Amino acid sequence: MKSAAISSTDFRSFSNLPSSQTPSSAHRRVAERLLLLPKPGASLPKKVGSISKARSKTSVCYTISASYGDKESDSVGSNEYTSPAKALRKLLESPGIHQGPACFDALSAKLVERAGFDVCFTTGFGISATRLGVPDTGLISYGEMVAQGQEITQAVSIPVIGDGDNGYGNAMNVKRTVKGYIRAGFGGIILEDQVSPKACGHTRGRKVVSREEAIMRIKAAVDARKESGSDIVIVARTDSRQAVSFEEALWRARALADAGADVLFIDALASVEEMKAFCDVYPLVPKMANMLEGGGKTPILTPIELEELGYKIVAYPLSLMGVSICAMQDALSAIKGGRIPSPGSMPSFEELKEILGFNTYYEEEKRYATTSSQLPSPKGDFSSRSNEYGVQPGIPADTEQRGQIPQNPVEVLIPEVYDKFSGEGAKGNFSGIWSRKLRVKITGRDGSEKLDIRIPAGFLEGITNIVPALVGVNIKALLDDATLEEGGKQLLDFQDTMGDRIQVFLE
Repeated sequence: MKSAAISSTDFRSFSNLPSSQTPSSAHRRVAERLLLLPKPGASLPKKVGSISKARSKTSVCYTISASYGDKESDSVGSNEYTSPAKALRKLLESPGIHQGPACFDALSAKLVERAGFDVCFTTGFGISATRLGVPDTGLISYGEMVAQGQEITQAVSIPVIGDGDNGYGNAMNVKRTVKGYIRAGFGGIILEDQVSPKACGHTRGRKVVSREEAIMRIKAAVDARKESGSDIVIVARTDSRQAVSFEEALWRARALADAGADVLFIDALASVEEMKAFCDVYPLVPKMANMLEGGGKTPILTPIELEELGYKIVAYPLSLMGVSICAMQDALSAIKGGRIPSPGSMPSFEELKEILGFNTYYEEEKRYATTSSQLPSPKGDFSSRSNEYGVQPGIPADTEQRGQIPQNPVEVLIPEVYDKFSGEGAKGNFSGIWSRKLRVKITGRDGSEKLDIRIPAGFLEGITNIVPALVGVNIKALLDDATLEEGGKQLLDFQDTMGDRIQVFLE
């Protein structure tokens, strides 16, 4: 089903309307004149046509939706798919200002959505840093940006506005970039007027292309959108404020809007007065603000202050990446000092599983369980006694089995090792290890016994599958020191990040 909706950019010619004539009333009159819409309360027209192709017929239904005040008219079909572009346009038409933290990968995008935001941005600064470990100086390519973007858009259901840099070349490259971002699932794309190689908006050395080329880039983007049958939101960004002058930036903002841009963005404005003057350019065209955290050129304002100036959407480009860098540095310092990060500085393993969707996966997995996969495991097999410390992979246990706690210690038996070259069966160099056993005991924070197993001391490769908390512990080195000692010996005694006590004994 195709929907014809009126973009806010169609009303820039009404920017000088008297204050008594509100944008919504102007919106209504333009819709009636251009699209012959009925009066409010009347049913919307519907045109259904058929397109015949070889051996197939496709029915195409055209509906018209328009905003009446703050409410959008109902379209035909309640289960109609809403594209990211349509969702973003609806958001831009809704009241208030909309905040969009910038993400740099699928996980950071999921966190933005979980936090309750309705939109997010991708940041070339962040993707250059996290994907390549390089500065945002034009080193990252179109292919790398669109590939990362597709992973991001597929991870969330909210619309994502992609950083398209300068389109990665001339007008023809801009068309390819826009079409690629459409296929990747973006709701919007930001295109700037910098030369190549480009630079971060708040760093030195920025240069912009000519006025004519800047305008042609936006016209090429509009043509690419039409050719793709998409309605992706085009955000036109100019860096001419720092590269040339504030007056040049205002001129370009008007020209880019006339060329077909849906949202306007002047980067690195230097004062509140400049921000206000920018918002007065074509007031009915949405404006984007960029709150560069940590010391950019633009004043940091609250969402309410930005809305009062006339902004519609605001990006926060560095918050997530900045705090992630600090958190990783703190964790690495702790590990280097022989400690693990404090429990308060990171989510528990259960919280991590929830964030990453393990629990949702388990619930959905039940829908496709087969009879054979639900058969009980043989008595004594690990998979019948699975818990949060893991078991060897095999038959998936159900939820009830997953919560069971072994009543008695479980002893793992494996066939005797036979060395055909030595002719001594298990009496090789490792016979001392295989004759001893490791006892792994886990006690919960509440004092309950969660696990108590014994395995051959030579079975080191699989022990971390049973107790993930032992990953990174050099048990072999501990065994080398203790194998020849008589009697039992405690090798490890520590608490994991969930507060459980883990003890390892050599018996």
